[in-house]
Amino acid sequence: MKTNNKTNARLLVLDPKNSSILSFDTEGNDLRTIANKLTGVPDGIAVDPINKHIYWTNMGEYHEGEHFPKNDGSIERISFDGSNHTTVIPKGATFTPKQLQLDLTNGLIYWSDREGMRVMRSKLDGTEITTLIQTGEGEEDMKDETRHCVGIAIDTSNEHIYWTQKGPANGGKGRIFRAGLILPPNGDPRNRNDIELLFNHLPEPIDLEIDHVNGNLYWTDRGDGPNGNTLNRASIRNKNIGEHEILSFGLKEGIGLSVDVENDRVYFGDLMGHIYSATLDGFNRRDLFSGNRAFTGIVYVPSEQIN
Repeated sequence: MKTNNKTNARLLVLDPKNSSILSFDTEGNDLRTIANKLTGVPDGIAVDPINKHIYWTNMGEYHEGEHFPKNDGSIERISFDGSNHTTVIPKGATFTPKQLQLDLTNGLIYWSDREGMRVMRSKLDGTEITTLIQTGEGEEDMKDETRHCVGIAIDTSNEHIYWTQKGPANGGKGRIFRAGLILPPNGDPRNRNDIELLFNHLPEPIDLEIDHVNGNLYWTDRGDGPNGNTLNRASIRNKNIGEHEILSFGLKEGIGLSVDVENDRVYFGDLMGHIYSATLDGFNRRDLFSGNRAFTGIVYVPSEQIN
């Protein structure tokens, strides 16, 4: 029997349109602003409940027609109450950071760097910045969107890292990869021999999350329908891992997601200002919030981690 621990749980959501970090209850109500006047474009969000910290990625400054041409991304952090704003990864150390994940057991941050064409890692305090995967280098490679790393998920039990390379918008060239969490001895991030291609020819895969209890990988796809603008799931225990199922259709530029396995819920959002919830198998979808906003990263925070 599932217990309901959602009474005081919260959803933390990034709103780049209004340069803010927002907090909702799990019904999409009780809207609060945790922080505003954020610089750049916030994209990925994660929580450290031990130290009461919220981490997010800043993609840098957006330039119309050029998008993110400058190496000015960063990773930042605040306390749960919105105080103590700190830059953890400074501008120039990562180009366009996207989704991020925390490994609190080992004190690490993992993130994908889109225009940097990298998967990266550092300590929680921003030291020991390491490139784990390098898919390209230089301005010419940067123009090739199949090299752009966007989503990321980590499986510390099986020592795997998963990431998406989204490809061009609606191009059907999106891919999801897996490799070891640790760079092999004397390994080269540009030419690792342990990289597995799990999914190919996806419309435009974005963010990733893992249900560690049931062994499932979830992702959003913001490409065109019928297979894009969807929530997707695949077993990572299945030998035929190339097979996946579409759980939900009709998103409006789907991006962020977060799973609450204990209460059988997945939360996901889109760039048109919607927050949705559904059961882990995609049923009973609900539109929790719809407004004049643009949502990127979202994270579910259980009540016991807040109090």
